Amino acid sequence: MYYIGIDIGGMSVACGITDEKFNIIYKDSVPTEAKKPGEEIVADIIGLVKKVMDKVNAKEADIKSIGIGAPGMLDRKKGVIVRSSNINFRNTEIRKLINEQINVPVYVDNDANCAALGEAVSGSTKAVDNSVMITLGTGVGGGVILNKKIYSGFNGHAGELGHTVIVYDGEPCGCGRKGCWETYASVTALIRQTKKAIEENPDSILAKSVDGEVNGKTAFDAMRNNCPVGTEVVKQYIKYVAVGIVDIINILMPEMIAIGGGISKEGDALIKPLIEEVTINMYKKMAVPTKIVTATLGNDAGIIGAAALGVD
Repeated sequence: MYYIGIDIGGMSVACGITDEKFNIIYKDSVPTEAKKPGEEIVADIIGLVKKVMDKVNAKEADIKSIGIGAPGMLDRKKGVIVRSSNINFRNTEIRKLINEQINVPVYVDNDANCAALGEAVSGSTKAVDNSVMITLGTGVGGGVILNKKIYSGFNGHAGELGHTVIVYDGEPCGCGRKGCWETYASVTALIRQTKKAIEENPDSILAKSVDGEVNGKTAFDAMRNNCPVGTEVVKQYIKYVAVGIVDIINILMPEMIAIGGGISKEGDALIKPLIEEVTINMYKKMAVPTKIVTATLGNDAGIIGAAALGVD
């Protein structure tokens, strides 16, 4: 039997077909065209699913389930994408629309949750039952895995880890609150922090090293070039990331936390000092502390996690 996983992003929709061990056999993608009506986007997704099935000569009877990781507010029970901020989904009955053409069970969940599940079934947190994945990107996303299952809360909306407040009355957040973790720990926040440091230190290696747009690597690159200003930006950023992780550990005590998103590619330059900062600030110094690791699946995490939604 096969599983199909669909990861809906703002720019593209990725679809993969996996075996029963969640190894991706074949994958493809199409542009999301986010401003199109939701029903038209779903039509493109259906075409993509059929294409992927054809590539491996799979029939409906060969497919255990189709899982969908989508951004925004979802009604998991009904298989409806209620609303998405950046894609034109408005009460889009994605399960019903797919089942009109493909008679296979369809499951829907949040895209960040699917990425966390993907790491749990086939990636960096596979060895444990209880884990959390944090994605440091444009915002801060997260997913909580308990006993190898997504924890969604009573209403299906748990896991908005980026919207815990770490600075009272701090930086304004898109959610309407101030001081949310993602306003300090996202890559967007790091870029803002880097630009501020450049403005305040125009003669620094950091400022002189900028060739084009400032990005999430800029301060890390300056740190590697022994720039005190870049080093301080990175140090402060890691402290912000650590604050949120300490809160997660103190509340949930997961066995592992995986760090994903583009900034995770910094590897030990991010993870080693992050572990040190977290260890210093944890409420209880555990004999067996939560292990912090880099996520390993990259963009495939969402596909694999979505595929795994159909596991009993």
